[in-house]
Amino acid sequence: MMFRKGLGILGAVLSLSLVSVWAQAASLNQAAWVEGTDKYRFGYQSIPNIQITNAPADTDYSRSAMLHDGTTYRLYFFKQGSNNTLYQFAWNGSTYHYGYDSIPTLTIANKPADASSQSFAMLHDGTTYRLYLLSNDKTKLYQFGWNGSTYYYGYNSIPVISITGAPADTDKNRWEMLHDGDMFRLYFGKSGVLDKIYQFGWNGSTYHYGYNSIPVLTLENIPFNSNFSSFNMLHDGGNYRFYFLAP
Repeated sequence: MMFRKGLGILGAVLSLSLVSVWAQAASLNQAAWVEGTDKYRFGYQSIPNIQITNAPADTDYSRSAMLHDGTTYRLYFFKQGSNNTLYQFAWNGSTYHYGYDSIPTLTIANKPADASSQSFAMLHDGTTYRLYLLSNDKTKLYQFGWNGSTYYYGYNSIPVISITGAPADTDKNRWEMLHDGDMFRLYFGKSGVLDKIYQFGWNGSTYHYGYNSIPVLTLENIPFNSNFSSFNMLHDGGNYRFYFLAP
């Protein structure tokens, strides 16, 4: 069963708290941006569903991020109960497999006290692997860079970046980031709606809503089994991609 039309209405009725039934994830539902539109369509130029394999028993499926580093698609989860330990997975040609072509366990160092580890985002900008945490008040981003041993706060990075122009109904509990070769981009969900995403762009000083961006993006053909409590995004050099975790 698919949600095809009227998902915004349905999203206003369904409580996002219902997603707690997804205690674990075994796969990813994949979409791609339809060029020339404001649509991300599930299954478009994509493998519709991709399995996650060999995950440690204490993987925290509620906190995930993805990136493409120019060569490899990568998936990350926090370790349960941790605010500084990540598990790394990579695409092996058929699944996202824990530890494949990866350092299996990564650490975050020097995290500010105000940085929330309830969610995170990651990207690769062509030079540096970057990790982001929101401030507790969700008005700014704390930026980390991979220094060869840890994701270190402020390494090869602007340490703190403000978020500006956000619509009043921005859901800052659901967010992601990517780098498309030219622009650093930030995305948030729209409160109470499952199929709308707000897009922000880096303007040289802040992540500003709608800057050099389609302000509102729409998700099409979302599989019913998707975990709507969070999402992941990346750019692989050819396509902008969007993911929901699924059982």
